[in-house]
Amino acid sequence: MTIAQDDTRTTADAGTVTTMTMAGTLNRALADALAADPDVVVFGEDVGALGGVFRITDGLTARFGEDRCFDTPLAESGIVGTAVGMAMNGLRPVVEMQFDAFALPAFEQVVSHVAKLGNRTRGGIRMPLVIRIPFGGGIGGVEHHCDSSEAYYAHTPGLTVVSPSTPQDAYSLLRAAIASPDPVIFLEPKKLYWSKGEVDTAVTAELGTARIAREGTDVTLLAYGASVPLALEAAEVAAAEGRSVQVVDVRSLSPFDDATVTAAVTSTGRAVVIAEAPGHVSVASEIQARVFERCFEYLEAPVRRVTGFDTPYAPPKLEHWYLPDVDRVLDAIDTLHWEDA
Repeated sequence: MTIAQDDTRTTADAGTVTTMTMAGTLNRALADALAADPDVVVFGEDVGALGGVFRITDGLTARFGEDRCFDTPLAESGIVGTAVGMAMNGLRPVVEMQFDAFALPAFEQVVSHVAKLGNRTRGGIRMPLVIRIPFGGGIGGVEHHCDSSEAYYAHTPGLTVVSPSTPQDAYSLLRAAIASPDPVIFLEPKKLYWSKGEVDTAVTAELGTARIAREGTDVTLLAYGASVPLALEAAEVAAAEGRSVQVVDVRSLSPFDDATVTAAVTSTGRAVVIAEAPGHVSVASEIQARVFERCFEYLEAPVRRVTGFDTPYAPPKLEHWYLPDVDRVLDAIDTLHWEDA
């Protein structure tokens, strides 16, 4: 099965600026990493001849050969376990979990070995390993094909966890993840695969940093992944109502960029956290707690959250009721004690 709207391959030279989809950008980042470093290998279910369910690896096997980009059996635990062995012996594996919930059979490998080998060996063994996971909703997928499991990974010490929201960040963050000497969980918002944007392949990004996606003075929206475009859309609507809304793309769930987030919320005095995942014991609740702890004396109102509900992901016909939307974000903004401003 292939889920793709166009051919995502690109042949642009390094250092070029072009408009690409996020899917095409990820494909370019993998190709550039494979070309730059012979130790990089890409593998997973259907990533070879087929080019992946979402066509992210399209053309890589033809260009680099079956020893650099290849298919595996349908055994996620085996995929990650093999990657661990490769990383221990000097390679830089980049593996794809076909869908977010499909990655859960490999979770024991991730927690027990990927995240802990560096600590267990006092740095004697490093894990230059990237696990790519298409995650989140917005594509009308059925159960096990749409999930937001980021809290499991962000809760696990030893893992870097990032999620891009733009094609530029998709390229820059994936290149940084592959270059990292430590394991990275790279969460790709399925909903944004066919979003387009300008990409400069010379631009770099540092893992562990947030970015200001929009300046504003009245309230700060904190989001990551597919929730960032939603936050920007809500900011536009709020601006028409006379409110200046700042948007912070958290993008790094672990490590967390407290400095950028704290400075942003301190500057506005109000904050709303937006995420697709259920709110209970979530990344959104962690962000909310960190903001309360660090910005309490500057807050004009309690920090609000707009999240998915504490249920399994809704089936396709009901998904729009489950996912956060502009109205829910604007409702949260409206509760922030504006009468006292």
